[in-house]
Amino acid sequence: MLYATPELADADRTVLGEIEDMRRDLKYRLAEPHRWDGALRKHLEARAIQGSNSIEGYRATVEDIESIMAGEEPLDATPNVTREITGYRQALTYIGQLARAPVFEFDTGLLHSLNFMMIGHHLNKSPGLVRPGGIYVRNSSTGEVVYEGPDALAVPGLLRELVEWLNTGDLEEPSYVRAAMAHLNLVAIHPWRDGNGRMSRALQTLVLGRDQILTPEFSSIEEWLGIYENTVDYYRALGEVQRGNWSPHRDALTWVRFCLRAHHMQAQRVRRRLAEAAEVWLLLEELAEADGLHTRCVSAMYQVFVSNRLRRVVYQGEESLSQGQASRDLRELAAKGWLASSGETKGRFYAPGPRILEVKEGFATRALAPVDPYRKG
Repeated sequence: MLYATPELADADRTVLGEIEDMRRDLKYRLAEPHRWDGALRKHLEARAIQGSNSIEGYRATVEDIESIMAGEEPLDATPNVTREITGYRQALTYIGQLARAPVFEFDTGLLHSLNFMMIGHHLNKSPGLVRPGGIYVRNSSTGEVVYEGPDALAVPGLLRELVEWLNTGDLEEPSYVRAAMAHLNLVAIHPWRDGNGRMSRALQTLVLGRDQILTPEFSSIEEWLGIYENTVDYYRALGEVQRGNWSPHRDALTWVRFCLRAHHMQAQRVRRRLAEAAEVWLLLEELAEADGLHTRCVSAMYQVFVSNRLRRVVYQGEESLSQGQASRDLRELAAKGWLASSGETKGRFYAPGPRILEVKEGFATRALAPVDPYRKG
């Protein structure tokens, strides 16, 4: 027996309708490719990776995650955190491929494989294998047990039941609701010795991806969950349903509402970022042209606008330049006040210069906080 999909109230259906309206708007805006779309996708993916891993205590800057995504050594992240980020990014990349696969079916082997991708560097934690015994989730600050998973002997059967439901269950329910229930059931089963939280959040993203709810970068709520106050609410929402142990007879409506709220508020942020990305890019194009810069330099200017740091090899790869060309462009941008060089040789990076900071300040004054859809009016 799994946690059952709850019946929604009118307020929930209203929120769902608003999420769908924002999704359609985003799909319309993304239908025609633009130069800034690729940069925004990478930035959103980095923030999703950052959010999901920070919940587990593996913290890295967005800039370091973007370096890891580009195959470069991060400047600040420790080797341990780098391994966690690399593993999670590998699994998330595969999920992006699976979201578009013409032939697809959920199975337990897929779930175990994704777990291995995430934590395969921890062979002592039996990655990709069902846990051999009981499992307890503890409060990291007090050591108190806050959740006990189901008996290990029940786990294989529960996973098979979950996979069957993923393929055939509640197909008439809204995708956002099914994805939330997939997350809840997997994290409650807690089938592995490690990586259960990250796996459950990734599964939620995959369910949405398979239902063509945009691409994973634009549909994931992992960034939202990784914000500290939201992480606290996340654990509280799980705790309200789980009550400390495997209890699939309990009502999951509060959990579904938590997820719908998160999707709505993250969608507001993504929609604002997409509109801002277009405006920023076009403005930087005008400023670059007025300053006599090559149009390719706009990608470097935009990168430091959104990420606060750019490395020569990343810019070189993005624009398919030689090392000499990339270095000359970045030096010129620094000389004209768009970038500020920091560090030496391999550790050198470029941060926003005074002119980029001026542009950033103008946009920062216009930023609006997302509105809680359950508290409007």
